[in-house]
Amino acid sequence: MVDTEKVLNRALELGEGILRLFPNWVPREFCIPGRRLKLHPDDYYSFGTHRGGIDERWFCSTTKADNGPLTLEDEGLSYIYIENENQVNKLLLGDAINIMGNDIIGKNIMDKYKGWLMYSKFFDNLEPLPLHLHQDDEKAGLVGLKGKPEGYYFPKQLNNHPAYFPHTYFGLNPGTTREDVKKCLELWNKQDNGILYLSKAYKLKLGTGWDVPPGVLHAPGSLLTYEPQYASDVFSMFQNITWNKYIPRDLLVKDVPEERRMDLDFIVDLIDWDLNTDPDFYKNRFLEPKPVKPLEEMKEEGYEEYLVVYNSDAYSAKELIILPGKSITFKESSAYGIIVIQGHGKFGILDIESPSMIRFGEMTKDELFITAEAAQNGIEIKNNSKVENLVMLKHLGPEK
Repeated sequence: MVDTEKVLNRALELGEGILRLFPNWVPREFCIPGRRLKLHPDDYYSFGTHRGGIDERWFCSTTKADNGPLTLEDEGLSYIYIENENQVNKLLLGDAINIMGNDIIGKNIMDKYKGWLMYSKFFDNLEPLPLHLHQDDEKAGLVGLKGKPEGYYFPKQLNNHPAYFPHTYFGLNPGTTREDVKKCLELWNKQDNGILYLSKAYKLKLGTGWDVPPGVLHAPGSLLTYEPQYASDVFSMFQNITWNKYIPRDLLVKDVPEERRMDLDFIVDLIDWDLNTDPDFYKNRFLEPKPVKPLEEMKEEGYEEYLVVYNSDAYSAKELIILPGKSITFKESSAYGIIVIQGHGKFGILDIESPSMIRFGEMTKDELFITAEAAQNGIEIKNNSKVENLVMLKHLGPEK
């Protein structure tokens, strides 16, 4: 019988406070993969064609995916890769935090939040998603769930093609009323409910992002998107037909109390009306990258780092670029995760590399979780290439 705590201690010792994570794939029945996740072409339907294609990869997740009654017990949950006495073990990140949370995410986070309450993902769809929202804490709490803010960033390295519709609808036109939205919902099983006529599409720009608080209607476009978010998979679809594909009404009300599922007034009140009809929506929600220090100063030291997702107390994200042949030591105030999207090198004692192709079920060296103590002590990151940048995305939780 494996002594879990002993094995976990061994992993922390070998990685000097840095943990490797297995790739964590999630299918969606209502999505068509954009095929930019670096999965082998034969593997996008590895959960079975009845489950839909894989169009998401989740990072540092202790949150189970909510994909209906066929959802696997560990779907969406990240596993730690542990080499122990010539054997490979795997342990759920969530279980590890339950066992040694003070050592992994820090005592202050454990005391205040009782766990790791964010994750990130790559979302990769060929077509746009239906217009939907994520409930706030009050509305999600009615069904025993948590609300979900999320952020978007569009990395250039993973968007070699824009797919079919690189535009996202956000919010509602100023002046839109509750009755306007109710009329759309009444048409659910009759015809295209036309709710996009009430919204506005924005062309997506590589190397930028968006802030999407709970209650904001949005129909994500077809760029591969890096999405830090709160640890929840709560949502309500408000659009019934997307690109000629019907969306079951069940997805409108899946996270609505059973007794309110036919109550259109209740459903319309899931919308945050002030945020959705904000005439300055673009100004207030669009995210330009922010250099963490003067750019020329960073380049002289051999790196560039940008805050790319911000405006949320629950999470933030950075893009870190180590220039060819350079080695830099970085500190963070709390635990965080990384995903390498270009190049190869060293992260502390561990090798890192961005793979060119991944088979479903195989291990990679592109995803890590950095414990609080290791982050605070500082970690040397080295680019082993003489010609190519080493680029990674860093997802940070609260107290960053």
